[in-house]
Amino acid sequence: MTTRPDARAGARPAPREATPRWLTDEEQLAWRAYLHGARLLEVALDADLAAAGVSLPEYEILSMLSEAPGGRMRMSALADLVVQSRSRVTHTASRLEKQDLVVREPCPEDGRGVELVLTGPGRDLIEVLARLHIESVREHFVDLLTPEQFQQIGAAMKIVRDHGRRRQ
Repeated sequence: MTTRPDARAGARPAPREATPRWLTDEEQLAWRAYLHGARLLEVALDADLAAAGVSLPEYEILSMLSEAPGGRMRMSALADLVVQSRSRVTHTASRLEKQDLVVREPCPEDGRGVELVLTGPGRDLIEVLARLHIESVREHFVDLLTPEQFQQIGAAMKIVRDHGRRRQ
């Protein structure tokens, strides 16, 4: 909890010398709006893709592969790019493989790593899904904001992204 120190039973206490900088009421409202809005956005985007038989995590992987040179990417790099655990990417890749949308191949550079490769049917599907997805992104996010608000969110999230990358 971000406003009350006693809100979670069993929570580890902060070191005695550390005094948390609790959120102000205004910050708390903004934080909660962000969390709730981000979750609702993800649910809406996933639901729109589900109508086409694909989940949002599956779409992300297909999309990243479609933009990669040769439609292929090392699975570990793909996991980092879509911010998912390697095991989750492996499970998602298995589902996509069963649909003949991707195949796994040894990395040509070292033979130890595994690359995920977009197949012809995968490329055909991502071309259809990309149109559906961008309409969904516009409906549930971009078109709700002014261009200035959208740019401000992008600038703010770039800072968050860059901070997160430094911590990896």
